[in-house]
Amino acid sequence: MSVPGPPSLDGVLAGPPDGLEAGGPTPGLRCCVRAFSSCGLSDTSPDEGLIEDLTIEDKAVEQLAEGLLSHYLPDLQRSKQALQELTQNQVVLLDTLEQEISKFKECHSMLDINALFTEAKHYHAKLVNIRKEMLMLHEKTSKLKKRALKLQQKRQKEELEREQQREKEFEREKQLTAKPAKRT
Repeated sequence: MSVPGPPSLDGVLAGPPDGLEAGGPTPGLRCCVRAFSSCGLSDTSPDEGLIEDLTIEDKAVEQLAEGLLSHYLPDLQRSKQALQELTQNQVVLLDTLEQEISKFKECHSMLDINALFTEAKHYHAKLVNIRKEMLMLHEKTSKLKKRALKLQQKRQKEELEREQQREKEFEREKQLTAKPAKRT
């Protein structure tokens, strides 16, 4: 007589566990036999310890296996369902976490872009100031050139006037110098 075994990973009964074929008790069933014997269903007293030579009939083995399975199988199935739900929730949580990480990275890249724009504004302001300074310097230099040109022209004019004055004085002195009279 075959007894269903423990459930496999997908919840379907796999078959009888080792040692539950027709025959003697397995080490896993010895504790049940001990409990059975302590309930008064055995001839021996519970004080005698572990009963090793007890032969259990197939019907008793089947009933014990069915009792064990009926006791633990619903809890195992609930546990399996709870683990599946937990796994699904973990998958959802991991997807959500990946989305949040990508948003966080996007925020960091936005901060980097904002920093670049701020830096660009700073350098643009510097360029505007440099341009203003260059225009101001250009105006000053052009004014200085005009002034220098005027001063140079004024100096040349003054030198020309002085030169003309000297020539006039020289002419005057020349005219003032006595000339010997011509004898005729």
